[in-house]
Amino acid sequence: MPSNSAATITLKQWLKAATATLAQSLAWQPVSGDAVSARREASSVLLAAIGKTHAWLLTWPDACLSTDELARADAWLARRAAGEPLAYLRGEQEFWSLSLQVAPGILVPRADTECLVEQALLRIASTGAVRVLDLGTGSGAIALAIAHERRQAQVFAADRSALAVAVAQTNAARLSLALSCRESDWFSAFAGDRFDVIVSNPPYIAEDDPHLAALKFEPIQALAAADFGLADLREIIRQAPKHLSMNGYLLLEHGHDQAAAVRELLQQAGFVDVCSTRDFGGNERVTGGRWTGVSDDDA
Repeated sequence: MPSNSAATITLKQWLKAATATLAQSLAWQPVSGDAVSARREASSVLLAAIGKTHAWLLTWPDACLSTDELARADAWLARRAAGEPLAYLRGEQEFWSLSLQVAPGILVPRADTECLVEQALLRIASTGAVRVLDLGTGSGAIALAIAHERRQAQVFAADRSALAVAVAQTNAARLSLALSCRESDWFSAFAGDRFDVIVSNPPYIAEDDPHLAALKFEPIQALAAADFGLADLREIIRQAPKHLSMNGYLLLEHGHDQAAAVRELLQQAGFVDVCSTRDFGGNERVTGGRWTGVSDDDA
């Protein structure tokens, strides 16, 4: 690992040593998908630590790091090598071209979740006061992306974590987007409310999934669920009809191998037009359906 004991060290020298450090560790690599090169990740850590761009790095590879920059880059590299998400180090993550504040205890938004946003936007008119609810909002990523694209929509968000609610509200204020966010265990804070579209990226990883070890820095309650990862998906589907308007949509993100199970749960609950959509990696990632009736409780 680069040492801050050196009198001077250039960006190029730091990157060479940092690349070697990351190459010896697997903890920082993505849980699934194509592996990221150690050189690329080292560059991301360095640029985040010193607040520069890739273009600047290419132009000034022989520039020397200041004492403070070197100390911060070394500390961030050690944390990244241990598997801590880069988003936590820099305190932000881009999602749907929006810069979102994130913090330990808040799930880091993933690119695949943009597929859920896309499917929601297809079902939300560009005009009119459509009511949208995002369950388990975390940083507010999904809700704020929808609010950004559908300015006339009334967008609500819920999370059982008070920290998540605070971060989502902060992000909404920073982006000047209208968002009503409540602390809620799924629908508990929305008694009597109905929505035209309900979206959720709930916990869906099985509790004994070995991949969880690589996600140890993120909140387990936002990742794992009982019943082979289906417990929260099942509960949302069970409760959703009481909160959907006639012909309203429920759209859910889930694991790469859960689409068939989620389709079956939706169909058993009385949803129609049930279908799944693939993510950027070709996996069935989002499943949804349309509600045409009323719940048994309302009959």
